[in-house]
Amino acid sequence: MTAVTDTQRSLHPASGRRPVVAAVLLLVAGVTGFVGSFALVLDKFRLLESPGQALSCDVNPFIGCSPVMQSWQASLFGFPNPVIGVAAFVAPVVVALALLAGARFERWFWVAFQIGLFLAWAFVTWLFTQAVYAIGALCPWCMLVWLATIPLFWVTTVWMASRGLTTGRPGVRRAATAFLPFSWVLPAANLILVASLILLQFPRLLPTLFG
Repeated sequence: MTAVTDTQRSLHPASGRRPVVAAVLLLVAGVTGFVGSFALVLDKFRLLESPGQALSCDVNPFIGCSPVMQSWQASLFGFPNPVIGVAAFVAPVVVALALLAGARFERWFWVAFQIGLFLAWAFVTWLFTQAVYAIGALCPWCMLVWLATIPLFWVTTVWMASRGLTTGRPGVRRAATAFLPFSWVLPAANLILVASLILLQFPRLLPTLFG
């Protein structure tokens, strides 16, 4: 019989309750990010077929997918970035379904998952800066991916630390547990910062949207 580790006990306490809230967050964020990435892949195909074609998300000079998709930043690794998203956002969906089904994972898995979430957050942060300060246009589907990635990273990071899944330090776990009910503050602050920087860079954006 395999011994149950402390990590597994923290994931499935004696009450038998499963981390439903965390699983739902992973599921919703994963599906949202996948939808945004898949839409970008389709738009890339349309641009390849008809390079001068306007896309459905080309709303105005400030908001449009075409300028972003045609930039070098959109293919940073030699192929369209959305391909990464289509593959990567499957991971939180699979983890969410596994948690709901009662699956247990070793700490190395959660550490790898944490690293993946951080890299995703860092990548979309870089893409945000490039879209706003270098390309000068906002892609709606890209923003949907940002909206999925930011809370996925911050809230899941705090939740995993509170369960002792990514660290064995009791102090860190206690602090994360105490902060967990307020973990929404982190993605909220991140999103407010993103929105503020966008409005500072594009001061005519709000009149364009609502005027």
